Amino acid sequence: MSQLSNLPADGRVEQVRRFNRFYTRHIGLLNEGLLDSEYSLTEVRILYELAHRGPLTAAALGQDLGLDPGYLSRILKKFKGRDLLQKSRSEDDRRQVFLSLTDAGRSAFEPLSQASADQIGAMLSKLSIAEQERLVQAMSVVERLIGGSVPDVPYTLRPHRVGDVGWIAHRQGLLYAQEYGWDETFEALVAEIAASFVRAFDLERERCWIAERDGEIVGSVFLVRHSDEVAKLRLLYVEPSARGLGLGRRLVDECIAFARSKGYRTLTLWTNDVLVAARGIYQATGFRLVKEEAHHSFGKDLVGQTWDLDL
Repeated sequence: MSQLSNLPADGRVEQVRRFNRFYTRHIGLLNEGLLDSEYSLTEVRILYELAHRGPLTAAALGQDLGLDPGYLSRILKKFKGRDLLQKSRSEDDRRQVFLSLTDAGRSAFEPLSQASADQIGAMLSKLSIAEQERLVQAMSVVERLIGGSVPDVPYTLRPHRVGDVGWIAHRQGLLYAQEYGWDETFEALVAEIAASFVRAFDLERERCWIAERDGEIVGSVFLVRHSDEVAKLRLLYVEPSARGLGLGRRLVDECIAFARSKGYRTLTLWTNDVLVAARGIYQATGFRLVKEEAHHSFGKDLVGQTWDLDL
């Protein structure tokens, strides 16, 4: 039996309050402006939701964040006055007004997002990989227990590490053979792309995101430098057991946000028209089809597609 379980109820309450004081101080939530910016925690969270979830109504935004409508209205008015926010009416219901960030709004949010990532990265860098995993798992437990249900995003993202390249080639080779009948040459291509990424990895301009759930890899994607202005999104995949969670969209969103933060002008990718779910994600995130070409690869007649996103 743990020492905490022996505490009376008020003792457990104090332990939670102690942790709250520690964590809010540790990540600077007590400062007037979050991340040394002019924006409060609530304002940054609103910018985050609009940047990552696309157009939202004020009602949906307030409900999801648990904000008082009057308080939210004042913040949105402030953002509109600074040209950070734009409004558009629904084509299906003209009474509904959707909110989204302007280019100025995204420009205001991106350094905040990068500063947050740098802050968390610096904190994690002081821990070993095993300690980092323990910390992330503990956070998942807190989220699950306090939330009373499985979190909306029941997975974690991490950078690549030893063993990932072989696993990704193995799983993608099997999945595409099972689902599309592709032969072993596709697995070989995945292995070559992933191995080249690791050999020439540029920490400042490139990233790999590995999605894990309960200690198992359930998806991944690579962001590779092609030139100073062009980045490539490569090898997006999601395990069947993790489909329907929004993981594919999340991985693509991570690539887009990172590419923008690093000053790339274009994010490009190559795929095949039979990959319908992936193409749906690309379209939904603003990519446009710029080229199609028939080819015979992986034992199949396919139509290759190039998609670009202007950043």
